[in-house]
Amino acid sequence: MNKKKNKGKKQDQPYKPTRVRLPKDDEVIGVIDQRVGGSRMMIRCVDGKSRNCKVPGRLRRKLWLREGDTVIVRPWDFDDEKAEVLYKYYPSQVNWLKRKGYLKKIQEEF
Repeated sequence: MNKKKNKGKKQDQPYKPTRVRLPKDDEVIGVIDQRVGGSRMMIRCVDGKSRNCKVPGRLRRKLWLREGDTVIVRPWDFDDEKAEVLYKYYPSQVNWLKRKGYLKKIQEEF
């Protein structure tokens, strides 16, 4: 009689671990320092450089970024001071990266 009782509520689902995407060949992990405007931001990378990064058009509306977010960037081939944002880590993924030691260099600076 009352079929709409659970409508809109999430069902209890078992915990399913997800894989954390790690940087590939020329990709680097970084933390957003400052938003510059026009889908550009300054990102402090693990390799010690601060890069002016942009969000590509295909991700502009899907990827919402704030200061302090951890991301993967790919430096440009012809200019090492600039890069593109490829992926944003979720908070649980950032905790995993810290536990495994991938973000040690950035943690020391804070």
